[in-house]
Amino acid sequence: MELSKQELEYPQKLLNYMDGFLISKTMFTACELGVFDLLENGEALSSKAVAERLGTSADGMDRLLTACVGLQLLQVKGHQGKVLYSNTDLSQIYLTKASPRTLYYSMAYYSQTIYHCFAFLNDAVRSEEEMLKFMQLMNSIWNICGKAVVMAFDLSIFTNIIDLGGCTGAIAKECNSAYPQSKVTIYDLPKVLEMTRKHFVPPDERRIAFHEGDFFKDPIPDADLYILARIIHDWTEDKCLKLLSRVNKACKPGSGVLLIEALLNEDRSGPVTAQLYSLNMLVQTEGKERMASEYISLLESAGFKDVQVQRTGKIYDVILGRK
Repeated sequence: MELSKQELEYPQKLLNYMDGFLISKTMFTACELGVFDLLENGEALSSKAVAERLGTSADGMDRLLTACVGLQLLQVKGHQGKVLYSNTDLSQIYLTKASPRTLYYSMAYYSQTIYHCFAFLNDAVRSEEEMLKFMQLMNSIWNICGKAVVMAFDLSIFTNIIDLGGCTGAIAKECNSAYPQSKVTIYDLPKVLEMTRKHFVPPDERRIAFHEGDFFKDPIPDADLYILARIIHDWTEDKCLKLLSRVNKACKPGSGVLLIEALLNEDRSGPVTAQLYSLNMLVQTEGKERMASEYISLLESAGFKDVQVQRTGKIYDVILGRK
């Protein structure tokens, strides 16, 4: 099968396959928690009201409902300043228990039995191998998104760049390619950099430097531009503000910070990928995916100005702030 130029640059089908289990588990969870049954009578409710009636966390339910909107299992509308959710015809017919055409019990079986069985398809993994697999995951997505994010803004004026939490160096290498006049330093934990040198950045990549440290605790070196790619979404608002304030303190006037994140739409309509990633953050980290306005607010609260947002048309978008 010959791939088109578009498929070579952005394999949407494979990305959809990769997110398949996130989609399934989102649907399973909404079924098992009773979301569709609660909305069965046609009443539109806010996420707070749904959370209260079902006895769940408000934040978790808000993310779940938003993802269901993206999956077209729920519909959303604004009313008197509130965001209200209701069933779509699809979920009303197939995902409510009382419907004569319900698939609820199939969903429950898949969720409670088959899903867990599949978790053991490959369970013999040593810790370093697991870390390497995670780093390979982090690295691989930049093969299709890396160029777009580093070229979303003209970064040629920044000649000394530090990639905070730069992991495998994928973004650093993209910066080197796009801006050959710039020097890029990967700042990360010692164990991560050890793996990076061993598996991802060859010794002859001389224009990439390494700096060991914990960006929450250790000094942040001087730079013209600090890049945080898929970093801020890992943390709570307080920790995000702490980290961004530390970066702002390290900045000289005119320096900048570049955030690379999967942005949620302001009207909660999608993108589905970002909505699913936000649910993933709920179970794996203390963070979440955010809307552009939320990142702007964080950057401005940390002391950055002239914040700009650039959509790339791919999974990850870019926010640039200046001091």
